[in-house]
Amino acid sequence: MKLEKAYIFSLAAPLMIFLSIIGFVARKETKKIFYLPIGLMGIFIILEKEFSQGQQRKKILNKIRSYKQIK
Repeated sequence: MKLEKAYIFSLAAPLMIFLSIIGFVARKETKKIFYLPIGLMGIFIILEKEFSQGQQRKKILNKIRSYKQIK
């Protein structure tokens, strides 16, 4: 069974956030924040995907409204 790329990418962002949380909890005496960038990238991926889907839905809704006004 072949996994689609969409499933892999949809699991990547939550996995990145989970990994950064584990990194924060498991770090010991170091004050350097190594896992912050990967967590921020995971959050950014999720927010960007949600924003782009919202924009696509608005475009489709506007097309449907324009067809209703013509008739």
